[in-house]
Amino acid sequence: MGTAHPQYATVQDRVIVVGGGIAGLATALRLTPLPVTLLVASPLGREASTPLAQGGIAAAIGPDDNPALHAADTVNAGAGLSDPAVAERIAAAAPSCIEWLIDQGVSFDRTASGAKLLLGLEAAHSRRRIVHAAGDRTGKSVLDALIRAARAAPWIEIREGYRASDLALDANGQVTGVFCAVRGGEGEDEPILIPCRAVVLATGGVGGLYAHTTNPLGAIGAGLAMAARAGAVLRDLEFVQFHPTAILAGLDPMPLATEALRGEGAWLVNSRGERFMQDVPGAELAPRDVVARAIFAQISAGERVFLDTRQALGERIGSRFPGVAALCQKAGLDPVRDPIPVRPAAHYHMGGIKVDERGRSSLEGLWACGEVASTGLHGANRLASNSLLEALASAAWIAEDIKGEALRPLAIEPVAPDAAPRSYGTGNRPFPRLAELRSLMDRQVGVLRDGAGLTEAICHLRTLLHEAASGIERDAALVCLMIAVSAFGREESRGAHQRLDQPERMPERHTTITLDKALRIAAELGSETEPARRVA
Repeated sequence: MGTAHPQYATVQDRVIVVGGGIAGLATALRLTPLPVTLLVASPLGREASTPLAQGGIAAAIGPDDNPALHAADTVNAGAGLSDPAVAERIAAAAPSCIEWLIDQGVSFDRTASGAKLLLGLEAAHSRRRIVHAAGDRTGKSVLDALIRAARAAPWIEIREGYRASDLALDANGQVTGVFCAVRGGEGEDEPILIPCRAVVLATGGVGGLYAHTTNPLGAIGAGLAMAARAGAVLRDLEFVQFHPTAILAGLDPMPLATEALRGEGAWLVNSRGERFMQDVPGAELAPRDVVARAIFAQISAGERVFLDTRQALGERIGSRFPGVAALCQKAGLDPVRDPIPVRPAAHYHMGGIKVDERGRSSLEGLWACGEVASTGLHGANRLASNSLLEALASAAWIAEDIKGEALRPLAIEPVAPDAAPRSYGTGNRPFPRLAELRSLMDRQVGVLRDGAGLTEAICHLRTLLHEAASGIERDAALVCLMIAVSAFGREESRGAHQRLDQPERMPERHTTITLDKALRIAAELGSETEPARRVA
């Protein structure tokens, strides 16, 4: 548990950062000397997706590489929706981000002499540029170092067990604080309000909304729900990336077989031992959306799919990819002798809170960093190992922007707990509708979609939103509804969004949506298929 909380804080220049993964920690560290309150629902790092990142961080530091090539690969992978200016800016920032991590204590893998960083190759990259640590445990290495740095930073107050639930707004619609649910003495969550001068949401993604996911199960888009209820504009929510090679080991969430395995030569084969990617441009190293659909097609045809590392790596898998080797061993698999069973699983959300080049949302006083944000970098399909990089680069720019702002007076007044928003958690109560929701999203808002299935999903999600018995269920249903409505509105196939009934591409455009717009569209669709029902 973190520092004991006052009922209402009055620190004039405090910045609240919500989230304890790489985005939240990097932002908090970069904000020095401003006082930062870091809010995390669980012990710091436990619910973060960062430690699950196996591949590494993309950075054009090799002798045959440069940021322009990195940016071009990013734009090519983004299927027409990656912003070239954003890609160029973030690719240019990558080398300095790596240096900053080294300064924070991250020990990256190096050549035998120690003079140079080892660089891996991943799908859709034209050069070896993936910086990694502890083999395939880059995310954990980075997170451990940043947690140590944050705990030692005198300007950072870490409050563990504080589940942010809503944003507080003043009369002008400016964000002036965060409502939190804090576990009380009898096990029930108690609402409090923490005022501040700025809020940075770094709450991660939405993979936990799907039955097959590599994300922590707490990744249900809570930050998106908070921002949406406050009136923020969200963008491109329909683009959910499915990692092609999650390991079928009976675990939830599913362990990941990093893309770097294919970068080192591993093959994808079906039950008959056939390599089904050979005729696809890029083969096993085609963009993730292409590989995921190819695997999904094999599974839909009754085949099982395997990642065969035997010829490419053999016994070396234990030293180069110790995390994958350990996961396989735990599941009773031996990748030295047998191929690894895999399938696509929800992995990363390209959409999020729409932000500008400074990380600012459409709401005054609210910034967003990492997976919860839509910067324009990833477009319709994220290039491998760009996610940690985006979080690091954005954290630096957000901190610079907040520190450059003039202090403003706090306009917020303390509120009584019974006047707080209704989206607080519910202590130890179970959430029975989440399993139903996750199955629905897998079936109808997953790798392949169509208009009829999306309409059915939207109508079902309206019912779930209306019947949600807890704040967590309500957040999940709300975010799922907005994803499904965005997918319904994109009448084309592009990147990670593939519609069987709309296989062609249309002219390039982004999808922007607010909660009011999503509820209106859902109500219109519902009135065509069932009696209208009030959902909010």
